[in-house]
Amino acid sequence: MDDPVRLSAAIGARHWRVGLEFALADDPLVRLEFHNLTPIHHAFAPMVRDQRYDMSELAIVSAAQAVAYGKPIVVLPMTLAARFHHGSLVGLRGVAPAEPEDLRGARIAVRAYSQTTGVWVRGLLDEEAGLGAADIHWLTLEDAHVGEYADPPWCERVRGNHGLIDLLRTGGAAAAVFGNDLPPDADLVPVFNRPQDADRAWYNHNQLVPVNHVLVVRRAVAQRHPEALRHLWEVLRAQRPLPSRGTIAADMAPFGISAMTRPVQRLLDLCAQQRLLPRALSVEELFADARALLGPAA
Repeated sequence: MDDPVRLSAAIGARHWRVGLEFALADDPLVRLEFHNLTPIHHAFAPMVRDQRYDMSELAIVSAAQAVAYGKPIVVLPMTLAARFHHGSLVGLRGVAPAEPEDLRGARIAVRAYSQTTGVWVRGLLDEEAGLGAADIHWLTLEDAHVGEYADPPWCERVRGNHGLIDLLRTGGAAAAVFGNDLPPDADLVPVFNRPQDADRAWYNHNQLVPVNHVLVVRRAVAQRHPEALRHLWEVLRAQRPLPSRGTIAADMAPFGISAMTRPVQRLLDLCAQQRLLPRALSVEELFADARALLGPAA
């Protein structure tokens, strides 16, 4: 019997990583050799720029930009991370804007303009406060993971070693966008009123879960080991979390092209509105290589 295919992997989503470590421990076809990166977004630029890993968790906006710029990756139609975002936009207690509408012309800090959480937050500001991306002055700390992308003119790069909290405390920003790294700081308050209730209302209206991270594979690996990846896909399908009855949580996140079409189309529409892509990109094109690899199983 041939030795199993060994693939390097950078996956930060705990449920998926633990499940795969257990499921593939003695698998005769595939073994994953995990790289430990914390936070996981440190893997994103090396993956899209250099294809440093055989497979990697990747922010879906970075995945869309990678496909649009012709990077040799295959985007698998599965969600590794998903969450709702009314609580991701925060200000400083006592000086935070009273309403999201008060942010017109204000400065909002975000790690990168292309950060997926920021894209969803800008969508909420547009939808619920009538604020387009260009109605706000965006302060960024980092470049996009895809090196060819340049921020639009309503962005400004912050120089020096300032963090998001620093910009709030010094008055450099009226609000800031945080992903999973929202610190447990009592001075931070949400800009959207009662964010959990707002998340539930948004879900009830839209009936979709915002996708943040997906899994991608080097195209060369997909071409070299298609049978191993098809086997891995079945393992992933068996490992996915089941929906929690009566909840709107990340474990309801979509899996497979059919389930992902609506949330991904919503995100691609936001990317187009916010000038995040160099050209039009469809859901079909985003997942075209995955469909060719996985066939009906996708």
